[in-house]
Amino acid sequence: MIKKRYILNFPPESGDKPLSYCLVKDYDISINILKAEVYPGKRGSLLLELQGKKENIQKGVEYLTAQNIICEPLEKRIHFQEEKCIDCGNCTAVCFAGALTMDKVNWKLDFDKEKCVVCELCIPACPLKLFYIDFS
Repeated sequence: MIKKRYILNFPPESGDKPLSYCLVKDYDISINILKAEVYPGKRGSLLLELQGKKENIQKGVEYLTAQNIICEPLEKRIHFQEEKCIDCGNCTAVCFAGALTMDKVNWKLDFDKEKCVVCELCIPACPLKLFYIDFS
């Protein structure tokens, strides 16, 4: 079993299809919706965590793509300019998911993309504006 996070961007006409039901029933994939921007009759975006067998997740993503839904792995959408970071720790104070932490030995910022839920709270917290998260 693996977990993968995807951002799904879908067109207005896909709103009448039971997409998540198909992923669960037909592909045996567990779904966790981490963030949603869905408006009936308009474009929408979902941040999903999919859990299942690797081949089932791949088939599920192929199914979604066949429905004209753009599926992008989350790591392609998160940008952190780590080389410019001064390790001030401001972002760790707002990161409720625990993706941003300070290493208590060397006091360096650690960013765990796997834990990030794209809440966007790190963007205004960073005094150097080193985070860029695209969820459009």
